[in-house]
Amino acid sequence: MALERLSFAPDDWSSESMTREIESEHTMYLVAFAGAQLAGAQLAGYAGVLAPSGSTDADIQTIAVAPDHRRAGLGRELMSRLIAHAASARAKAVFLEVRADNPGAQQLYRSLGFGELGVRPRYYRGGIDAVVMKLDHPGESGAA
Repeated sequence: MALERLSFAPDDWSSESMTREIESEHTMYLVAFAGAQLAGAQLAGYAGVLAPSGSTDADIQTIAVAPDHRRAGLGRELMSRLIAHAASARAKAVFLEVRADNPGAQQLYRSLGFGELGVRPRYYRGGIDAVVMKLDHPGESGAA
């Protein structure tokens, strides 16, 4: 939750919301650690995807990378694995929302094949818009 708060405040999820997400049978979460031994490892990032059985759509729920691990490819790796999971769940499209004031994340998603679908005005606290993005045919994506 510390990384969640650091990465997303004031839009961070509550502990209860995060617990429900992680425990859901329809979501898959990845956690990345930095360090040679797990006992002393530092949380480097996490990411989750909602890919309900029988659905043709998947949604990237969240992705966070610790500040000292950013710009090193971890976000791309986490996203690629989420896309691969969505493809294995037979999703035909993967969706996500990203803050309009986060061009770095938007560029990452575009480089993975996502295209802009639309804008949700004032989606985030502080009146920040959300850019809705979509990846068609994740199984055919170079990212997967």
